[in-house]
Amino acid sequence: MNIRDSLIGRFIRYTGISSQSDEKAGVLPSSEGQRKLAELLAEELSGLDCTDISIDAHSVLTARLPARLPEGAPAVPKTGWVAHLDTVDAGASPDISPRLIEGYPGGDICQNEKDGLYIRVSEHPELESYIGDDILVSDGTSVLGADNKAAIANIMTALEVLHEDRSRMHGEIYVAFVPDEEIGLLGAKAMDFTKFPVDFAYTIDCCAEGELVYQTFNAASGRLHVKGVTAHPMSAKGVMVNAAQVAVDFVNLLDPEAVMEKTEGLEGFISVGSIRADHGSAEVGFIIRDHDKEKFAAKKESLGAAAQVLRERYPRAEISLEISDTYGNIADCIREDNRKCIDYLYQAMEELEIPVKTIAMRGGTDGSFISTKGILTPNYFTGAHNFHSLAEFLPVSSFEKSCRVTLKLMELIASGEA
Repeated sequence: MNIRDSLIGRFIRYTGISSQSDEKAGVLPSSEGQRKLAELLAEELSGLDCTDISIDAHSVLTARLPARLPEGAPAVPKTGWVAHLDTVDAGASPDISPRLIEGYPGGDICQNEKDGLYIRVSEHPELESYIGDDILVSDGTSVLGADNKAAIANIMTALEVLHEDRSRMHGEIYVAFVPDEEIGLLGAKAMDFTKFPVDFAYTIDCCAEGELVYQTFNAASGRLHVKGVTAHPMSAKGVMVNAAQVAVDFVNLLDPEAVMEKTEGLEGFISVGSIRADHGSAEVGFIIRDHDKEKFAAKKESLGAAAQVLRERYPRAEISLEISDTYGNIADCIREDNRKCIDYLYQAMEELEIPVKTIAMRGGTDGSFISTKGILTPNYFTGAHNFHSLAEFLPVSSFEKSCRVTLKLMELIASGEA
């Protein structure tokens, strides 16, 4: 079979189902398209030798591919692959219209001539690295959806290769396609792990060719709630407690340098994402991120201290703070007895002659939660650039290399090498 053609065909088919997550929906999955995509994948899995195919009430799809090993071969690790069904809400259209640019000649890419939408080299100089390559882009009115439909196409194409080439050996493989990763890893948190009994797993949920991730943020989100005291201007002095002003004071108590837009690399941050306020009540929403567990805890403590300062400053206001953890750092789950899955990744890329770029992700993956359940789940590249952007693009050569990493991992694990 032609891996390239399968990847492109599957990607276009999967992006044809709108599955953008909706943080305000209050249900899981947050969009009907995610269930439709899960149902399509379940149907396809049934034709690829998979068994135990299940879609639960939350649209978490799991399936098992029985091992194919030489007679008498020793057991090898049970391995999982995880990808998410949703695409991000980037404030644009939920409907994706991908197209393939064959033999990219260089220069700006016109996504949509009618609306004058371009991916410009001046803003995205990385484009010039792919002159002559075939590139998938959107029409500029939406994200491309390589996050994470490139991963879904990758996994499904790898299973198709195993189905068609019976000479390829592999251990027992489990797949999980989960909803609503983009709004708090909700699908991964809803997984029934009795249906995913693996020794370790992989996600394919980051960007450029060669990127390998086993360190992510520790993440939390929270809200400050304020109930003030209202009064008429005639009698406000000494009586009124302006909840909006309390909210402003809270934000001003935070470190102005430790914010998302002023940090990089391993630097953590607290980012205020929403403020809703009037004289009587206010609410401030924020997120906390840090790779270091102790610094992460210190950031949470600093928010508690800020809230306490406000209680002392405004004793008649009702002030409460809630903070909840979202996911953890994969690196904190690594032990000497479970890191072999990471060694397999390095070996796979070395044998495929793909230069490795080990990065600490300024974000998280489904593996950030799954790893905390005792299933170490590192991450590797899809090949795409500019996730969560209307300028997202996917070089096909990198897309294909990502799938070949998947197949090489399956081969290495089956051989017991590493």
